Amino acid sequence: MGLFQVTDCDRQVYEQELRDFLPDEMIDIHTHVWLEALRPKKVLKPGEVKRTVTWPSLVARDNSIEDLLETYRLMFPGKRVTPLIFTNAGREHLDAFNEYVRECSERAGVPALYFSRPEQSAEELEQRIRGGGFLGIKSYLDLSPAYLPEAEIRIFDFFPHHQLKVIDRIGGIVMLHIPRHGRLKDPVNLAQMLEIKQKYPKIRLIIAHIGRAYTENDVGNAFEALSPCADLMFDFCANTCEFAMTKLLEAVGPSRVLFGSDMPILRMRMRRIEENNTYINLIPPGMYGDPRQDPHLREVSPEEAERLTFFMYEEILAFKRAAKAVGLGKQDIERAFFLNAKKLIDGARADIYG
Repeated sequence: MGLFQVTDCDRQVYEQELRDFLPDEMIDIHTHVWLEALRPKKVLKPGEVKRTVTWPSLVARDNSIEDLLETYRLMFPGKRVTPLIFTNAGREHLDAFNEYVRECSERAGVPALYFSRPEQSAEELEQRIRGGGFLGIKSYLDLSPAYLPEAEIRIFDFFPHHQLKVIDRIGGIVMLHIPRHGRLKDPVNLAQMLEIKQKYPKIRLIIAHIGRAYTENDVGNAFEALSPCADLMFDFCANTCEFAMTKLLEAVGPSRVLFGSDMPILRMRMRRIEENNTYINLIPPGMYGDPRQDPHLREVSPEEAERLTFFMYEEILAFKRAAKAVGLGKQDIERAFFLNAKKLIDGARADIYG
């Protein structure tokens, strides 16, 4: 049996809507690879609160580099897709996971980011980046000090200034998944994104998921507030909000937008809706366990499930609608799906390694 099933519905969506829309060569700027065998067993301590949503972990147990490349082969026949890879959070296993990413990057010839911990010194961080051939860093709010309530975490709690100074000096990439319940429009997030670009202008800063603007309510006045940042980049991974994509393209144009997937979660079979200013993933019955385990999940009927396609396709379809709304041309699409990422990656590699 293959990695996952590709249905007639999937093939129809790809052939009729996506094949001709997408360029022949693509770069996926946002992917996770890891092996579950490298993760030690962890049990939440009494009173310890999980600071992440549950549903992404239901899609895939792990994501080897082989699985990632096979996903592209199955989803994008006739296309060549290169990922920028990094691992996922968890202080207990990050050394092993980062080493796996380094090995995958070298073996598959793909670029990679180092997954940093906020307690690492500037010297250690630079040594790990250069020693592993990494192009910058990714981190996550879950690595912030444990005493901080999830709603109060700030960007500098997991990307401290001494580490950002290193990335600025070497000209590396920072992949930023912003925290806080206000998401993209949160005033603390906006102030700290502006501060990063003002203090550390050589950082190649990517705001992941369009700043987690998954619904219209998440956007606010963010693009106006961030307008002084002329080189701030945004990926639209794991996002199907046409409104947020349209506002992004209107604000920054096609040269600061990056295709990303957040693989492996875009293997999910789903359709996303907005309800009460949050997002709901509509999923096939029984495919991802009990939907009551996460408020973002809701099962549909077996009949409707037959019409559900991949999260990956739903994301690109939303971007296609936004691109049409703002009048993007074929060269603009190539920028968003390939050329912008290539320029970013090539620039970071040249600055760090000469």
